[in-house]
Amino acid sequence: MSWLELVFSGPPGTPASVVWGYWVAAILTLSIYSFLYKDNPLYKFGESLFVGLGAAYWLCLLYHETLVPKLIEPLFMSGEDPVQWLRIFPGILAIFMLFRFFPKLSWLSRWSLGFIVGMYSAINITGFGQGDFVRQIHATMTTPLNEGGPLAIILNLSAIIGVFAVLTYFFFSKEHKGALGGFARLGIWFLMVAFGASFGYTVMGRVSLLIGRMQFLLSDWLHIIP
Repeated sequence: MSWLELVFSGPPGTPASVVWGYWVAAILTLSIYSFLYKDNPLYKFGESLFVGLGAAYWLCLLYHETLVPKLIEPLFMSGEDPVQWLRIFPGILAIFMLFRFFPKLSWLSRWSLGFIVGMYSAINITGFGQGDFVRQIHATMTTPLNEGGPLAIILNLSAIIGVFAVLTYFFFSKEHKGALGGFARLGIWFLMVAFGASFGYTVMGRVSLLIGRMQFLLSDWLHIIP
């Protein structure tokens, strides 16, 4: 089997639908990457298709995973349980969100938005306080300084010094001069290292996605690499 036959028909036994799926995925991938050259109609088409399919997918997912099991079924299929009828209030707030499309009734959607923002903030502040803030304080206070090898001791000391240095940098009640200013500048270095590591981790994730797409194009589609 020649290379062109392999590209257009796939390995022996491959269904035609799979081959056409590879072609569609490859064309859309190249359409998105064409933006690296300049903005063009192919990129706009791929971007619009991705956004549209994503919105449709999440709409179906929210309907089947949230609206039906948590609102429709409890209200109309739970028998005579009066507690389930309390779910009608979040259902009303959900309907209010749709009123943003009607200018005369758009003010009702503010009730829903206010409720969502308030509840989301309260839940996340509590979760952050318990999951991150308190645990970080506990980990800093219980970090062993005399366990493990020399490298572990150095890393533990660096973590503790870094925490106090960063806190000193954000202590604005006293002017950063002298020893306090030097310790605050040390906190800046720790912050820059943390931001750099976070940015590097993000870049690694994007590069991994790029490698996956390149492997798809060169292996599954063009069969250049095994």
